[in-house]
Amino acid sequence: MKKIDILNFITNFRKSPNDIKTHTQLVSHLGVTNEEQINAFVAELKQTRVLRETELNGEKAYQVVTK
Repeated sequence: MKKIDILNFITNFRKSPNDIKTHTQLVSHLGVTNEEQINAFVAELKQTRVLRETELNGEKAYQVVTK
């Protein structure tokens, strides 16, 4: 798994460039066994300001803010 897998799942720049995915959706798509690695990648992407953490239906969610 790579960081690009996370970004590709969250958004499709042609169909839904401003899509928001919850943490649960992200983990269920990429696998519960990879949750530690997912959290590390998400933290790195947030630090570099590629992802923005937001809230969707009372749950932690992410949105891609830059390509």
